[in-house]
Amino acid sequence: MAVRSAYLAAEGFEAPLAEELARRGASVEAWHGRLALSPDPPVPAAWALNTWTAPEAIPIASIGEAAKRLRALGRNWAAYAPAHYRRAALITARLPHVSAKPLAFPAAAPASPLGSFTLLEPWLLLASPACTSPFPNGEARFVEDREGPPSRAYLKLWEALALWRRWPHPGETCLDFGASPGGWTWALARLGARVIAVDKAPLEPAIAAMPGVTVLRQSAFAIAPERWRAENGVADWLVCDVVAYPKRILRLLRAWIAAGAARRIVCTLKFQGEGDHAVADEAAAIPGASVRHLWHNRHELTVTWQSPG
Repeated sequence: MAVRSAYLAAEGFEAPLAEELARRGASVEAWHGRLALSPDPPVPAAWALNTWTAPEAIPIASIGEAAKRLRALGRNWAAYAPAHYRRAALITARLPHVSAKPLAFPAAAPASPLGSFTLLEPWLLLASPACTSPFPNGEARFVEDREGPPSRAYLKLWEALALWRRWPHPGETCLDFGASPGGWTWALARLGARVIAVDKAPLEPAIAAMPGVTVLRQSAFAIAPERWRAENGVADWLVCDVVAYPKRILRLLRAWIAAGAARRIVCTLKFQGEGDHAVADEAAAIPGASVRHLWHNRHELTVTWQSPG
């Protein structure tokens, strides 16, 4: 089989990726671990942690030859090794070092191009110098804070912002919808932003008491974006991790975008079933929007959007 594209799913999320690829008309001829191999040209795939857009099958006679062939294609490489792990590690050892050091947020995702390779067989390399993720195998690792936030949910916000290479700055206004228990509010307040945390449930007291944090004990759906803009101006950021059906969240996003009430949006769409793929497609079709499954996402996609103005 000639492989013209390959899509790496997060662990346990092969099924939604396969469903999405089928919707896009990209056939999957085989799976290599979590890597879907397709004979079709690359298509947008939100459920792929990393898409290999220019894969090439390369017969090799030795580890040294494999490293030489990879260096001829590009400088930086990450191995995906669901099989032949030891042989892949020996090849990696002969390539320029790619740092796996966790990011200390706030920090942008690496900017240098990063290729990916795997061994389909001990003597057959599949390598793509062009990939969609700047992180090895799409795995965005951070220096974590295990004391301040109430859960690890803040990591998906960090990942979205690092990939976007944008984050709130001191003094900017952030609306945090679905804020309880306060992980995203904590992350935003640490950046020096002014945070309006919106949720019917309470925030953890220590987070509610952080400088710059205001708590509104109400539903995010009860805030009319037109009225908010008239009374408070345009929010610099709207972040939303509300647990609700994707269609309802999409209506919320569209309302805030139509009202011009937020300059940038980061929002999760919580998937309930196969039919939600259409909602993800609608979100991706919004001008200025991007939709992707982050390494720290569960059964959800993250939408980012920026006003063109």
